[in-house]
Amino acid sequence: MKDSAVLIIDLINDFHFSEGDLLLNETKRILPNIKRLKQYAKKHSLPIIYVNDHYDTWETDYKKIADKCKSETNQDIIAEGGLPSKEDYFLIKPKLSGFFRTTLPSLLEQLGIKHLIIAGIAGNICVLFTANDAHMRGYTLHVPENCIASNTRIHNEEAIRLMVKVMKAKTDPI
Repeated sequence: MKDSAVLIIDLINDFHFSEGDLLLNETKRILPNIKRLKQYAKKHSLPIIYVNDHYDTWETDYKKIADKCKSETNQDIIAEGGLPSKEDYFLIKPKLSGFFRTTLPSLLEQLGIKHLIIAGIAGNICVLFTANDAHMRGYTLHVPENCIASNTRIHNEEAIRLMVKVMKAKTDPI
C-alpha cells in the first residue's frame, strides 16, 4: 500500500465535444464511486494526483481551469469529485496520456510509487492511454471498473478488457 497512488484523470471537464453529453451522464453515474475511492485513499494515506487537460489555458491553477469549464450541467461533477484538496497534487497534461510531457514520472519517482490506481474519464481514451504508459514504465495497475467512464458503456467495457489483457490491470470495483 505504501507504494501506491491514486490518479484521477480529467474530472475537470467542460464536456463540450462530440458525444460530450453521453460522457457527462456516464461520469455522473461513477461519481459516487470516485468519491469512495478518494475516501479510501485518504484513509490509507495514499497520495491523490489529479491529471487534467488544461483547456487551452496552460494554467496550473486547477481553480482557473474549473472556472473555465464549469457550467450548469457539470458543476456537480467538478464540485463533488473533480477538485483536489490542499494535500492532493494537480498536474496538467497537453495530450491524452497523463505521462506525455508532464512531470508525473518525476513525481511518482519522488513519492516512491510502484502501483497506480487510476480513475476518471474517458476510460477508452485518456485513462486507457495513461494506463498504457504506466504499464510500459513498469507500474502495476488497478483500474476500478466502477471508477472510469467512457462515452458509452460498450467503449468502457472494451477499454477495461484491453487494460486487463494487455496491461495486466486489476479492475475490481471500489
